[in-house]
Amino acid sequence: MNAFAFTPEQTAYASSVRKIAAEQLVDLAAAGAEGAVNRPLLKAMGSHGLLARLFPGVENGQPTRQAAATDLCLLREALATQSTEAETALALQGLGSYPVLQSGLDEQVQRWLPAVAAGDAVAAFALTEPDAGSDAAALQLAAEPDGDGWRLTGTKMWISNAPEADFYTVFARTTPGAGSRGVSAFVVPGDRAGLSGEHLDLVSPHPIGTVVFDGVRVNRDELLGEENRGFAVAMRTLDLFRPSVGAFAVGMAQAALDATVEYTASREAFGGPLVKQQTVAHTLAEMATRTEAGRLLVYAAAAAYDAGEQNLAGRAAMAKLFATETAQYVVDQAVQLHGARALRRGHLLEHLYREVRAPRIYEGASEIQRTIIARSLQRRG
Repeated sequence: MNAFAFTPEQTAYASSVRKIAAEQLVDLAAAGAEGAVNRPLLKAMGSHGLLARLFPGVENGQPTRQAAATDLCLLREALATQSTEAETALALQGLGSYPVLQSGLDEQVQRWLPAVAAGDAVAAFALTEPDAGSDAAALQLAAEPDGDGWRLTGTKMWISNAPEADFYTVFARTTPGAGSRGVSAFVVPGDRAGLSGEHLDLVSPHPIGTVVFDGVRVNRDELLGEENRGFAVAMRTLDLFRPSVGAFAVGMAQAALDATVEYTASREAFGGPLVKQQTVAHTLAEMATRTEAGRLLVYAAAAAYDAGEQNLAGRAAMAKLFATETAQYVVDQAVQLHGARALRRGHLLEHLYREVRAPRIYEGASEIQRTIIARSLQRRG
C-alpha cells in the first residue's frame, strides 16, 4: 500500500463509516449517560458490522485474525469525525478483546469475541494501577497460586468500561520482584466472585472506573499466553493500537477544523467574513497543516506495521505523540476562533475540548512516547 494515499476502496469505506455514524450512532451516543457504558450504542455498532471489523473472520465463526493497523486507523478516524463516543466504544472493545484474540485459548476466543463483535459483551483492558501507570512493569496486583490456578488480590484503576465490563483482560504479578518478567495475563469474567469496583468521574465523558480483586479465582485455562509473559501480551496489543490512538486524535482535529472553517466563513466581523482577517486565515492554515501532517504520520506507521517492518516502536510513538499533541492545538485554536459560544455545554467544541486531553496521557503519555522515540534513535545509531 502507498502509505500516503488511500485506495478508492478505503476512501469509500471511510465515507460509509462516517455516514453510519452520522445517521445511526450520534443520537444513540447523545442519549447515553456520561461515564457509563452505552450498551444500545454498542449493539447498534454491532448490527452495522463496525465491531466485526475488529475481528476478521468473525462472521464465519472464526475470529482468529487481527485487523490490519491501517483498517483500524481508518475506522477510528472516520468515527471520531462524527462521534467520539462511538469511536471510544469501539476502541475499548478492541483493546479489551485483543489479548484474548492474540494469546487466548480457542475456547476463550469463541466464548467472548463473537459476543463482542455483536455488541452483546463489553470488554475491558485492566493494566493500570494506583501506583503503576506509565511504569506498567511496577504493577502489584498479586496472583497467588491456588491449586491449578491463582487468586487475584489488589486494585486496578483508570480502567475503561469498569466496573460494568462483562470480562476483563487482567495483568497481575505472578513472580514478585521480577519486574516485567513476573507478570501474567488472564481473562476474568466480570461476574466472578470477589470482583467489584466503582465509577470515576472525569472531565472526558468516558466509562472509566476502579476494579477491586478480593481473592478472585482464575483458572489455568484463563491464562493468556505463558505464565510470567503477560507483559509481552499487553505490549503486543498496545503496539497495534498505538497508531490508531493517533487516528482518533486526527479525527477530532479534523472535526474541529471543519467546524471552524465553516464558522469563520459565515461569521461577520470588522466589515466582512471572519476568515478574511489574516490572523484567522493563517491560524486555519496552521491547523490544517498540522492535522494533515499528523494523518500522514499515523498512516505511515500503520502501513509499516502491516508490512511487517521491524523496530516499529519509534514510528508508532511519533504518530501517537504528534497526532495527539496536534489535536490538542487544533481544538484549542478552534475554541479561540469560535469565542465564548464554544464554551457552552453541548457545543461540539466544548465536547471535543473535554475529549481531546485524555489521549495525550493514556496508552503511554507524551513524555513516554518521547522516551520511546529517543531509544529507537539510539538503537538505530
